[in-house]
Amino acid sequence: MSVVAIGLNNHSVPLELFEQLTVDPVGLPKVLTELVGHDHVSEAVVLSTCNRTEIYIHAVRFHGAYQDVRTTLAEMAGVDADDFTDHLYVHYEQQAVEHLFRVAAGLESAVLGEHEILGQLRTSWERSQGEGAVGPTLNLLFRKAIEVGKRARTETSIARHTASVSHAAVEMARDHLGGLVDKKVLILGAGEMADGMGVALGGAGASEIMVANRTPARAEELAERVAGRAVPLAELDAHVADVDVLLTSTGARSLIVGADELAGPMAQRPHRPLLVVDIAIPRDIDPGVAELDGVTLFDMDDLRRFAEAGQAERRGEVGAVEQIIAVELERHQAEVTARQLAPLITGMRESFDAVRRTELDRQWTKLGDLSPEQIEAVEAITRGVVNKLLHQPSVRLKDAAGTPQGERLAEAVRELFDF
Repeated sequence: MSVVAIGLNNHSVPLELFEQLTVDPVGLPKVLTELVGHDHVSEAVVLSTCNRTEIYIHAVRFHGAYQDVRTTLAEMAGVDADDFTDHLYVHYEQQAVEHLFRVAAGLESAVLGEHEILGQLRTSWERSQGEGAVGPTLNLLFRKAIEVGKRARTETSIARHTASVSHAAVEMARDHLGGLVDKKVLILGAGEMADGMGVALGGAGASEIMVANRTPARAEELAERVAGRAVPLAELDAHVADVDVLLTSTGARSLIVGADELAGPMAQRPHRPLLVVDIAIPRDIDPGVAELDGVTLFDMDDLRRFAEAGQAERRGEVGAVEQIIAVELERHQAEVTARQLAPLITGMRESFDAVRRTELDRQWTKLGDLSPEQIEAVEAITRGVVNKLLHQPSVRLKDAAGTPQGERLAEAVRELFDF
């Protein structure tokens, strides 16, 4: 059985197709159930963010598991598997582990070192646990990945300054407008990304922050945290007509604002430009709004280009983060191997002890009447002999764990003693 990571991101696939292949929270339980319901997949975690859709599995057979994941994605998205197969990347065993560690550390993010991915990774793991889709292999792997992500951010400066997609979205808006002082801003959405944008706006000097969301209570909670005010989603047109910046990041599966819907509010402000920053996946804003007079639209592709232009300082920390990952890869492999060897060593000791007990049972009648103390002494002596005989083989197996020699030794033990 093997750990496999299969996925795509906004680098590997066109944005239009990537939007279709995201997994929303509502559909996640069904996807997880289908994945682990296949013959070739025993555990699964789905990580679906604005940057990536990745499925981590414990595969019984690689090729069969790959086809199972491919089929599940196609059925979930309602597209032909051939439309995205060429865009998939696949990592196997140690490469899959390393890839997850790099994701957790923020090395694979649109914004290098961003911290939001660590929370997203933890949430994805917890949701898989809640659906009964993970076991010892992926639990160990994701626990270690969280540790790697924390080490990367506490022991290096990879997360210094702009270290989240939401903060980068606000910085991009500020950079484009030459500042946000005295600007009116409307946030569409109230989830993690919207919350991050609201926090980033706190020190930007915006004159007013409004929040609109399908769930009014969540809009009110976010508005209170950012010293803004919640506005009804039904009145979106009126408020869009009065703001300088629209920041969007909802979990909607379809467009929230179309070009025709925005044309009306823009007609009310013919000489006042509007900046729209849409970091939702799937997108909240119809790309066609960019054709409207006075509207500038940025999406995740623009954000990635903006982030790449300003990451030189954090790139200097990549080497230090990769050293942490290398150390943790070795530790993880050693722990995995130790877990794999534990049943072998236990079985070897139980087998030898069974022989010891069988021989003692055959010899008790020849020893005559023994006192309880004498019986315990015989037991202790024979257990000691077995332990001494198995001590060196056990140590050798543990020391060679994770190496070709270790595999040969383990196979020899299995062959010799029929474990």
